[in-house]
Amino acid sequence: MSDFHFDVRFSEEELQLRDLVRDLVKNEVIPNALSLDEKNEYPTEIFKKFREAGLFAAMFSEEYGGLGIGDMSWIILSEEIAYGCLGVNTAFLATKLGALPLEVGGTKEQKERWLTQLAGGNKTCAFGLTEPGAGSDVPALRTYAEKKGDRYIINGTKQWISGAGQADIYTVFALTAKDRGPRGMSCFVLEKGMKGFSFGKKEDKLGIRCSETRQLIMEDVEVPVENLVGGVENTAFLYALKTLNASRPAVAASAVGVAQAAFDYAIGYARQREQFGVKIASFQAIQHMLADMAMRIEASRLLTYKAGKAVAAGHKDQARFSAMAKCYAADTAMAVATDAVQIYGGYGYTKEYPVEKLFRDAKILQIYEGTSQIQRNEIAAGLIKEAASRK
Repeated sequence: MSDFHFDVRFSEEELQLRDLVRDLVKNEVIPNALSLDEKNEYPTEIFKKFREAGLFAAMFSEEYGGLGIGDMSWIILSEEIAYGCLGVNTAFLATKLGALPLEVGGTKEQKERWLTQLAGGNKTCAFGLTEPGAGSDVPALRTYAEKKGDRYIINGTKQWISGAGQADIYTVFALTAKDRGPRGMSCFVLEKGMKGFSFGKKEDKLGIRCSETRQLIMEDVEVPVENLVGGVENTAFLYALKTLNASRPAVAASAVGVAQAAFDYAIGYARQREQFGVKIASFQAIQHMLADMAMRIEASRLLTYKAGKAVAAGHKDQARFSAMAKCYAADTAMAVATDAVQIYGGYGYTKEYPVEKLFRDAKILQIYEGTSQIQRNEIAAGLIKEAASRK
């Protein structure tokens, strides 16, 4: 049984941030979401509005030019922006995800150099861990960094990188000791324009289409030793774990936002649509679907907030709570979006209505930043280990 108790209430600053984001989503994101999806277009203009409103700064501490609202700020951002469009949210949060290795492992000088640029919204960031042959199987990493004098020469390919090609700064994981597996992993900051650093084709995806996804291709890229995150080799496996623990509650919050949007559209449609001379919301079958959707969303939201608070508090079970929240909320988003399409019937299967896009977008939540199956593996392994320790 968990011994972690938390307060679900937001501070005054957090509530102000939530209200600000809701207005921006209502006025800037929702009206453009379908067009961005159809055109497969990066939300450049929306991000200008976000920058002006201080949303990039809201993700960072005051020490590095951010607003210092707190660790729940990007949970709030995730839920609210994903309500309007998961693609916009994924593209926006790619900067925070890319910044996390610096936040958890960077030196003071590295943080001052790069985090201040990200907090100001002047530059964006991306996270480079996954490879063509190393997604869930992180130990299968093949990107290699060889030290030569005052530089590292990096060769390898990263796959499915959100923000690749658009971002200015990249935190890239590579082996510096091939014989040590994940314990020989280091993290480097690469910058767009470095010789030998290029990007693959833009992937034509099922959903989150306005978030650009490409390969990172490194061919003898020379990186100064100053760009080794933390300044110490073979320590980045810990940075990766801490990054994923911190980011998964935000992915869970994104799933809550998608699920809430699908539910709101579904219940609105059910109250208007007539069949057999009555509103379909009066059918018990529809009512039970709506009740199940609402229960799962509220459970997901509470679990997500608990995970976010656990990470912020540095709780010993933060990895478990993060995995639980990410898994449950992602599965909920997919289930709720599927039921929303069902409630719309044939109309839900067309691009004319918003639930079709939500259905396509929701699927990625069960895949990126650790599949639902991997989350279950991690949860079970932790529970078994804990049970064994009590004997």
